[in-house]
This record gives sequence, structure tokens and C-alpha cells, in this order.
Amino acid sequence: MEYWNTYKTKIGTLIIVENEDRISKIETVKTNMEYSKGEKVETRLIKKAYEQITEYLEGKRKEFTLPLLIKGTTFQEKVWNELLKIPYGETKTYVEIAKKIGKEKASRAVGGACHNNPIMIVVPCHRVIGSNKKLVGYAGGLDIKEMLLKLEQK
Repeated sequence: MEYWNTYKTKIGTLIIVENEDRISKIETVKTNMEYSKGEKVETRLIKKAYEQITEYLEGKRKEFTLPLLIKGTTFQEKVWNELLKIPYGETKTYVEIAKKIGKEKASRAVGGACHNNPIMIVVPCHRVIGSNKKLVGYAGGLDIKEMLLKLEQK
């Protein structure tokens, strides 16, 4: 069964989804949409995810301890798992991630995988920047990406 709930946070309204006793989605909600799958309920795990994100946004948490259900293409899953290795407060370029997963020339595809990351913040695609060290692309918006990176630099 799939469960979900929405929460207001410093970066806007987030939807947190639990599937198979693991977190499968965390993303910003741009409208007053209702998630069309599962049941709207605050499970213990969804509440724990919200609490950990709140602690992170307050600068009190650097690591997440949540079971994750990361589903995508084989390539996307490789990218997302590599993102989980980027330490708090550090950044990597799309090219560096491509090299790490053995696809040196696939930096644009890495960008696409980051854009399609279903578990924002916890799977830290905000820590991936352009080769010129500039902020490029973020599904949640560049303003949120910049805020998250500044938070981690404190």
C-alpha cells in the first residue's frame, strides 16, 4: 500500500510518499494538487521523514536515516546511488558523477537523472553543479538549490 502526506516547510509544501515501508518520493508541490495514488495518512515513517527534513532545514541534521525505495532506470538508479555518497557540504559536477558511474561522456544524462530524482534533499541532487562550478538545473528551482547549498556551507 502507498501512503502520502503533505507538509509546509521553509522551502514550500512537500509531499512525502511511503511505499513498501520505505520512502519513495519527496518533492515540492507547486499547486494544491492531491496525490492520486494511495491513501493520505501520516504514517510513522512519513512523520519521521518530515521530522528529519525539518531538522536538516534548521541546520541540525547532516545525514538521513530513512529506508528508501529508489525506482528508476538502471542508469538513473546508478546516478541516484552515487548522489547518496556526496558528503554534506560538498559538491560534485555532473561530469564527476558520470565518471564515477563509468559513463564518462554521459554528463547530460546525469543531469536528466538528477532532474528526475524522486527523493529530493535525501538523495542530494542539489549537491551536483556545473563544470564551471555554477548552479545549473534543479527540479525544485535554482533558488531552493542555492538555499540548500548555503545551508550546508554554514
